[in-house]
Parts: sequence; C-alpha cells; structure tokens
Amino acid sequence: MDRIETKDLAFYRLQSAKERLAVAEDLFNLEHHRDCLSKAYYSLFQAARAALATLGLDSRKHSGVISVFNINFVKTGIFPKEYRKIIASSQDLRLASDYDDFYLASKQDAKKTLKDV
Repeated sequence: MDRIETKDLAFYRLQSAKERLAVAEDLFNLEHHRDCLSKAYYSLFQAARAALATLGLDSRKHSGVISVFNINFVKTGIFPKEYRKIIASSQDLRLASDYDDFYLASKQDAKKTLKDV
C-alpha cells in the first residue's frame, strides 16, 4: 500500500470510528445500554485500525488488531498504558452485550465506556 492509500484508509477508518461513537452516544441517551456498549467498542476498534493503517498494518481478527495496536502504540509509549485496559474492558463488555443472553448492561458501564472511548 502506498503512502496516499494508507493516509486515505486511516482517514476513512477514523471517520467510521467517529460515526460509531456518535451512534453509541445516541443509544446511551435512549437508554439502550447494551447496544451502546457494543457500538462504543466498534468505535474504539475502528480507531485502532485507523492507527494501524498509518503504519500499513492490519489484522483480520479483533484479537489481532488489539495485539498489534498494543505492540505498536501502547508498548512504544505513543498511547498511555491505560489504553490497554480500556480496550480490554470495552471488548469484554461488547462480548457480554452481544452474546450473553442474560447480561444486563448498566448505565454506569455505558457511561464509563463512552468517557474512555
């Protein structure tokens, strides 16, 4: 991928992240906390993919994106170490929201996730 393509891809993914965050905020205001948590995670995930695109990197799996992001941006100090915990927490809440039948998403978790994201 050449420099222009990586810049365009990073920009596109960052726009996608911003759109998903706006939707997550709308869902929070409607008190749809499960869907808010899911959409907030995908906002964070797309932002991580945007960062990876600036280095010409990506992964086909969520775990791969998170791992490569942590290696290239958190371990190097570009992003604070807290980001590792924020990403992990957001992913755990997204998985619970999307797949656990009896999971009750709390307003507090949704609010904290939106603040962190």
